[in-house]
Amino acid sequence: MAEPAADAPAYGLGDDELAVHPTVYREGAYAGKTVLVSGGAGGIGRATAWLMGRLGARLILAGRSAEKLAAAVEAMRARGLDVDSMTVDIREPESVAGLYGRVAEAGGFDILINSAGGQFPQAAIDFSVKGWNTVVNTNLNGTWHMMQGAARLWRDAGRPGSIVTIVVVTRQGLHGVAHTIAARSGVVGLTQALAVEWAPLDIRVNCIAPGVIETPGWRVYDPNALEAYPKSNPMMRNGTTWEVAEACAYLAGPAAAYVTGEVLNVAGGSQLWGETWTIGKPDYFKG
Repeated sequence: MAEPAADAPAYGLGDDELAVHPTVYREGAYAGKTVLVSGGAGGIGRATAWLMGRLGARLILAGRSAEKLAAAVEAMRARGLDVDSMTVDIREPESVAGLYGRVAEAGGFDILINSAGGQFPQAAIDFSVKGWNTVVNTNLNGTWHMMQGAARLWRDAGRPGSIVTIVVVTRQGLHGVAHTIAARSGVVGLTQALAVEWAPLDIRVNCIAPGVIETPGWRVYDPNALEAYPKSNPMMRNGTTWEVAEACAYLAGPAAAYVTGEVLNVAGGSQLWGETWTIGKPDYFKG
């Protein structure tokens, strides 16, 4: 993905805002729990880590870039959060197995937030084989590796677990990222299947489907496409990473103890009405 220009506008919530943003949850709500956040160094994953850490959870941030993880850990520790990081390439089963080996040695964990993933806006007809395979391997296969590894660790330890995976809105109106729609739709189906299979293990499996959520990563997107984003849903605004984080805190924890196999839309109603063109709306569809 292209690097943003030096004067590109800033998007999303930074660490200073995430450290103090108001929350509906009580202090200490996640005390005694350990939360593993893949993709925890950026975007929705970083916001979710901030929230869970502020609520008392011990955090393990996982991702490919040791440098980005270190920066996130430094920012969170400066605010008193209990946080460590571990590198992993979720596309590689051996790397995931190594991650879970280290997590087990560190005392295990209770909640997995699958936020790692990636895609790039492009007309599907122009996808290369490499581009398609990279997105599907990351967003579908990588998510599966993380889910299976977590479930095996919990099963072998005889402890319950909760998985929340961040997907994208797949039911309606998201265009220009067909590769991730294919992969994330697979994750939704996988979640529903695993919710049944893993219920006897006391493992809950759910998804959150965000709509247009403003993140720092938006700096590399087409400004013309971004300008239309607030009109992509009935609420006529962009969402925030904090709103998704609070949904994660609900689904992952005891308030949702009787919820599994679900997809919670945090999308301003865009699953019902609206359209999001990540590559800009073609003239053919303009009224």
